[in-house]
Amino acid sequence: MKNQIQIGTTWHWEHWYNGVLLKKWTDHNLCTTEGRNHILDSVFAADTQITSWYVVPYENDHSPAAGDTYAAPGFTECEDYDETTRPLLQPGAAAAGVIDNSANKASMTFNAVKTIYGAALVGGGSAPSTKGDAAGGGVLFCEAAFAGGAEAVIDGSVIKVTVEITCSDIG
Repeated sequence: MKNQIQIGTTWHWEHWYNGVLLKKWTDHNLCTTEGRNHILDSVFAADTQITSWYVVPYENDHSPAAGDTYAAPGFTECEDYDETTRPLLQPGAAAAGVIDNSANKASMTFNAVKTIYGAALVGGGSAPSTKGDAAGGGVLFCEAAFAGGAEAVIDGSVIKVTVEITCSDIG
């Protein structure tokens, strides 16, 4: 019998404006080769564990690709939100092969009219919390493009996201 594991994320999005929930949707991701290699290296080859991961929204119509990396992500990061740093992913404890940040959703308050196409999860390197950093030597774990197309935001729009990371046996 051949057993395999599958690692993936599910992104649960909320778009708020003036305290009113405008839209909710769910998307799935692509785990990059860089992200999968980091998992293997940090668990089995004693590589340094990344302890802080950040949500990075992007503003171009990018199709996630396995070969995308932190240094060359393929997307254009959106930096037009009020928070001074990228939103920190703050997950609770894993249970039944799933870990998520549902108790503390990542949030971005946009300060410009933008079209957002998706987001990524990044960490490690010298400046992972810095908006726009691609030179810091970090890891691009995964990317999630909006399956329903782009989401238009305006000044004052708040996007909240719950990222659910799953590791399951598919054997």
